[in-house]
Amino acid sequence: MTTPKEVFEHLKQLEEVDTVQSALYREEAQEILADDTVSLKWRRAIADRLNQANHDLALHTVAPEESY
Repeated sequence: MTTPKEVFEHLKQLEEVDTVQSALYREEAQEILADDTVSLKWRRAIADRLNQANHDLALHTVAPEESY
């Protein structure tokens, strides 16, 4: 299993990786958020980072030839 620190670091890289890797990083984050053995501090930090990434993605302009 990926550690919370690694997941947190992966979320910093979402803009730098391809869409498949980005999706995997987001899935990792969801797994950490669902794991109640992970400290609340880490889950909050990851949730905040994921929310910001999702907000940034929503603002991204998609060209007609692109898809999600």
